[in-house]
Amino acid sequence: KVSVDRYSATELLPGETVVKEGKAAILFPSANEVFYNPVQEFNRDLTCAVITEFARELLVQRGVKLVVPGEEDRVVVSLGEEEVEEEKKEEEEEEEEEKNGADEPALTATVGEKCEGLRVLEGLAASGLRSVRFALEVPGLQSITANDFSAKAAALIARNAMYNGVSHLIQASCKDASMLMYEMRGKKQRYDVIDLDPYGSPATFLDAAVQAVSDGGLLCVTCTDMAVMAGNSGETCYSKYGSVSIKSKYCHEMALRIILHSLDQRAGVYQRYIQPLLSISADFYIRVFVRVFTGQATVKNSASKQALVYNCTGCGSFYLQRMGRRTSNGRHGTRSTSCKAQVFVKVDVIKTASLLLQLGGPLWAEAIHDLTFVQKVLSALSANPGRFGTSKRIEGVLSMVTEELEDVPFYYTLDSLSSSIRCNTPPMLQFRSALLHAGYKVSLSHACKNAIKTDAPPATMWDIMRCWEKIHPVKREKLSNTSPSFRILSKEPSLEACFTVREDANPQSRRRHLTRFQENPQAFWGPKARAKAGGGISDNLQDKRKKFQNKRKNQITESSELKKFPCKKFRKGTCTYGDQCSYSHDSGLGLSSRCPPV
Repeated sequence: KVSVDRYSATELLPGETVVKEGKAAILFPSANEVFYNPVQEFNRDLTCAVITEFARELLVQRGVKLVVPGEEDRVVVSLGEEEVEEEKKEEEEEEEEEKNGADEPALTATVGEKCEGLRVLEGLAASGLRSVRFALEVPGLQSITANDFSAKAAALIARNAMYNGVSHLIQASCKDASMLMYEMRGKKQRYDVIDLDPYGSPATFLDAAVQAVSDGGLLCVTCTDMAVMAGNSGETCYSKYGSVSIKSKYCHEMALRIILHSLDQRAGVYQRYIQPLLSISADFYIRVFVRVFTGQATVKNSASKQALVYNCTGCGSFYLQRMGRRTSNGRHGTRSTSCKAQVFVKVDVIKTASLLLQLGGPLWAEAIHDLTFVQKVLSALSANPGRFGTSKRIEGVLSMVTEELEDVPFYYTLDSLSSSIRCNTPPMLQFRSALLHAGYKVSLSHACKNAIKTDAPPATMWDIMRCWEKIHPVKREKLSNTSPSFRILSKEPSLEACFTVREDANPQSRRRHLTRFQENPQAFWGPKARAKAGGGISDNLQDKRKKFQNKRKNQITESSELKKFPCKKFRKGTCTYGDQCSYSHDSGLGLSSRCPPV
C-alpha cells in the first residue's frame, strides 16, 4: 500500500518512515540500507552553526548579509561571562554600510534561497540528512553536492531533496568520494565547504579533501575510530594518520591533535596549511573544523607546530618536545628549523630510571580552537536559542572551549593524580585554587569531565599532591619501596600549597550549570552497525548486544547454558574432556563467539 504525506506530494514507499531532525524530514527505509545515527544530532547541529558563521564572515566581504530565521539582536559572549550589548547590531550595520557604500543597499541571503554564495560538498551523505539540513537552515549557499558511493543512497538523497523542496540546491551524486574531490582540484572548481563524516576513519579521504577545498575554505571532519586514535592500537594509528597514539588520560585531546597533525601534514605536500577553528571531542567521536590556506612561506613553519610527547608509565607525567622552532630570517620573515632533541633519561618527579617513557606523536602542538570565531558562534546561538534541538549542549560545550587555555596541550585528571599516590581525591575547586595560589593558570577541558589543564610543570603538580597527602595521609607501610607512589611521597614538597577556595577557581560555565557533559541519550547509544550493501540488518542484533555486554552482571548459573558457547581448548585441539566438556565442540558457532566469564 502506497501512502502520501500531507506535507509533500512525494509518495512513501512500503516500509518507509519519516525521520524529522531540525527543519528536515527524511524518508528512511525500514531496512539498514542507508546509515543513520540519531545520537549525532549534536554533530549536525554544531556543523550548521559553524558553517553559518563561516558563511557570514566570508559573504560580508562580498556585500551579502545573511538572514537567519529567529535571529534577533546579537549577544556577545566574553571569555568570562555573558554580556548583552544593545548597540552591537547598530555598530555592525554601520560597518557594513561603510564597506558597501551608503547609497548601495546590502544584498541579503535567506535559507533555502540559491545565491552566489558557498559551494558545499558532503562526501559521504548516506540518507542526505545533513545536506538537506544545510539547505533548510544555512543561508548563503550556492549549491550542495550530496555524494555517496551507494546507488541506493544516491537515489534516496534525490528523493529526500525533492521531499523537502530543496532540489534546486542539492545535487545528488553517486561517485567515489576521493575521485570526486580529485576531479574538483582546479582553483575554479574547488568547494568552499567540504564535510566528511565517514563510518570509521576518514584517513583515505584526507589527501583529496585538502586539495579540493578552496583557498580559505572550510573542512569539516569526523573521526569515529576512537579505539585507534585513543591508544588501543598505536601502530594502526600511525599507518592511518602518521602518528603514534598513547593510551593515557588525555587520549581524547590527543586524538584531536593527531587528526590536526595529519591534516596539516597532507596539506603541506601541496604548499597548503591549516588553521583550526573548532576541535570537539564528544560522545564516541571527534569533530574538527579547519580552514585551509595556500602559502609556501607559512608551510615552512609547519615543523614548529608539531611535537612529540613523552609519557611516564609510572606517574602519568608528560613532556612535549617540539619538532622545530621558529627563527627569524631577516626580510624573509620567520621559518622553522630543527630542534635539538631533549632525551629524558629519567623522570624528574620519581627520580628513577626503571620506569620507561612512552613516546607518542608527532601531533599538533598549537591552539586547537580559534576563540574569536568560537565566540561568534556562541553569540549567534545565544541570540537564537530555539534554532537547534541541542542548543543547550552546544552552548555548554562552546562555553567550556572559550575557557580552555590556548597554549597548553593536554591535561591531568584528578583521579589519576590521586591514584598514583594512593590518596583521597581532592575536590576540584580546592586543587584549582592551589594552582592559582601558586601563580599558575588553570582551566577545565571539554574533552574530560575531571580534567585539569594548567601551565604548571609536573614537579609543581606533584608538590601540591604531596601537600594534600600530608592533610589526608596514606598508609606508607602498605606502599612498595619500588612503586611510583612511594618514590613520589619520599620527597618533601618544595612549596606550601594553599587549598583555600578562590572565587576565580570556579569557571562561569560551571557556575551557570550549563550542560557541559551530555549523559547517555538512549540505550545502546554509540556507533551503529554499518549499512549493508544489499540492505537489511540482523534480526538478533539486540540479542547479540545483550549477550556480549554486562557479562559480569549477568552470570550464567546453569551448566546447560554453557553449551551455547564454543570451547576454546577444542579449537586449539587441546581439550581432553570430550563429550563431558561443559562447552560446545560445535564449530558452527563461529569464531566470533566467546566463552562467558567464570
